[in-house]
Amino acid sequence: MAGFHEVRFPLRVALGTSGGPVRRTEIVSLSNGRENRNRRWQDARRHYDAGSGVRSIDDLYAVLAFFEARAGQFHGFRFRDPVDHKSCAPAATITAQDQFLGDADGATATFQLVKRYADAGGEAVRRIDKPVSGTVLVSVAGSPVQAADYTVDSAAGTVTFKPGKIPASGAVRAGFAFDVPVRFDTDRIDIDLAQFDAGRIPSIPLVEIKP
Repeated sequence: MAGFHEVRFPLRVALGTSGGPVRRTEIVSLSNGRENRNRRWQDARRHYDAGSGVRSIDDLYAVLAFFEARAGQFHGFRFRDPVDHKSCAPAATITAQDQFLGDADGATATFQLVKRYADAGGEAVRRIDKPVSGTVLVSVAGSPVQAADYTVDSAAGTVTFKPGKIPASGAVRAGFAFDVPVRFDTDRIDIDLAQFDAGRIPSIPLVEIKP
């Protein structure tokens, strides 16, 4: 990803963040009372505000330094969503069975990491581009795969089986922790030093970016 720094937004501040997925839907009301709905975005785009996570002068400085190092909106970076950052539910343990990536055919060596959100009414498939290094577990046909048999591109979110280790058949599944690729959604940081040893930044808007 051009203009992207493989560094994570300060975790202590991220834990106090508000925000989540945003979708874009056009709705046209018809004269008969019905409506036509058009989904302008195929996938959701996440927006966050990390301002509420700043609780001390050290947090304030950490955000200021991070903002300067990214040149404001210019460079993207990693952000840990405090609610949705694993292939499973927040309180669950990551396993190699968490997410279906595809079916092995003996020729396909590389699989893109994805996370599926599904119920009886439908499914959304989210591409995961920024897995956390060292957290990816893989299985084929229900059996764990040795870490030595595949490589993980933590900057692109792909799993590649090594030559001679490409599975011939079976469902390829994976579990992982991941970050969201974002950038600052402003070129200005306003600092409010309410007290000598404490301060706040009212708003730190972040927006998800796509590779």
